[in-house]
Amino acid sequence: MTDTRLTWSRGDRVRAAAVLMAGWVALLWVLEVVDVATGHALDGFGVVPRTPSELVDVVPSAFVHFGFSHVAANSVPLLVLGFLAALGGIRRFLVVCALIVVADGLGVWLVSPADSNTAGASGLIFGLFGYLLVSGFVERRPLGVLVGVLVAAVWGGSILAGIAPTQSGVSWQGHLIGLAAGVAAAFLLRRRPAERREPVLWTRPLTRSARAPAGRGARRRTGRCR
Repeated sequence: MTDTRLTWSRGDRVRAAAVLMAGWVALLWVLEVVDVATGHALDGFGVVPRTPSELVDVVPSAFVHFGFSHVAANSVPLLVLGFLAALGGIRRFLVVCALIVVADGLGVWLVSPADSNTAGASGLIFGLFGYLLVSGFVERRPLGVLVGVLVAAVWGGSILAGIAPTQSGVSWQGHLIGLAAGVAAAFLLRRRPAERREPVLWTRPLTRSARAPAGRGARRRTGRCR
């Protein structure tokens, strides 16, 4: 029987990941232009905690920002971390993002200070950081481990600063919840060895044939940013 499943080359994956993340970041800038043009009408899509009607803003809050400096600060890390995560497959990446955005939004709704309004993509950014940091170790993929180490080296200091409850106007709660959601996604969505396309660090008990000698067998505008 012929296998008719679509297979993507490495170049296809790179192009798809690049187009997706360029479009995602461009959308954030377009939304902020609309926000400014409408007198910051989109700020209302941020999450106000423990208000039932605000639950509908859990997802939209990850796409709106409080000013151009806010969206600018989130653009580069989202672009890079999103690109790296999307290289593992677009469908898988979108599921990871959905899990992080929903978990982070609900967490912000539950624990953020009263009378605050939280919006921004940094909850997702922290989540993607956590996902990339541990997924290689969880799946025992050498390349994934290398990516996690490099990501930690470049952004680790910023991540630690972002979850410290010392910055006024910054949702450290959203950052921390996003980070935890990304780590959880790496465990929940880990792939079995047969689903991976690269060498895997793996051990198993020796079989009888594997023990044979060589040669016998082989092998708010007061808003809070996140």
